[in-house]
Amino acid sequence: MRAAATGLLQALDDDQLRLAALPFADDAARRWIEYRPRPRPGACLADLDRDARKAAHRLLATALSPHAYAQAMAVVALEEVLDRREDWRRGRHSDDYWIAVFGDPARDEHWSWRFEGHHLSVTMTIAGERVTPGPLFLGANPARVTYAGRPVSRPLGPEEDLARALLDAMGSAGRAMAIVSDSAPADIRTATHPRAESRIGPLGVAGGRLGPTARALLDQLVALYLDRLPTELAAREAARVASGELHFAWEGPTGPERRHYYRVQGDDLLIEYDNTSDDGNHAHTVLRRPLSDFGDDVLGAHHGRAHRETL
Repeated sequence: MRAAATGLLQALDDDQLRLAALPFADDAARRWIEYRPRPRPGACLADLDRDARKAAHRLLATALSPHAYAQAMAVVALEEVLDRREDWRRGRHSDDYWIAVFGDPARDEHWSWRFEGHHLSVTMTIAGERVTPGPLFLGANPARVTYAGRPVSRPLGPEEDLARALLDAMGSAGRAMAIVSDSAPADIRTATHPRAESRIGPLGVAGGRLGPTARALLDQLVALYLDRLPTELAAREAARVASGELHFAWEGPTGPERRHYYRVQGDDLLIEYDNTSDDGNHAHTVLRRPLSDFGDDVLGAHHGRAHRETL
């Protein structure tokens, strides 16, 4: 990751470097998640030459497993599909993604980076050899494209299908606890907030209240989101999550192609999914760590050590 970020910065010209290389201390720009088509800090891939664009993608690939990188590239490609659906009115394009590096990856102990655009936001924070992931957002509009009732494109299909299988496996008693509202919210609860709530209520059903099949499916759902990360990082996050209780909550109807939402919460873990726009054909998903997003865990430990050393 450090080598890929250094290679990216070396591939940029002076003007691009001024946009992409930002101070780590700039919290307003660094603690940022924006998955809508809005202005954002960084350098735009559309303004980079081929080598620099490839360097940006290599950096993104260091944060994602192969299947999650494929999902991310499908999300990027959907910008052209959506632009066609909108009769080319908004000028959406698949190079409208932005890269920013905070601090100097070649020299600094603490630094971070973000790859972001419409329906994609990936942030990684590094302290020495420790990588803290998150937030990690993937969305899709349209969430599905079909031909004769068969899917042509459905980048976030596993995230929906596994949650529905979990609901089915709960039985009526489990669903009564899990479904906390008959209507879905307009968006994920955390939206673009730089800090996520540590608990969103109602919590729904606790994993310990589920039968063996449903509990296994809940674990698989959490693994699906954690496995967006590279193997070593995903394993570390899974070990951390395994020690705490999980809760699953669903909002909205349970029928297919209806507006719906779910969340999974655990110790320093928040997963959110919604498909609540365009008649249930516009999905958002996010993996967040409410106590550790943007490197708060490693930075807090560093500041604590520095404070003790001055006493």
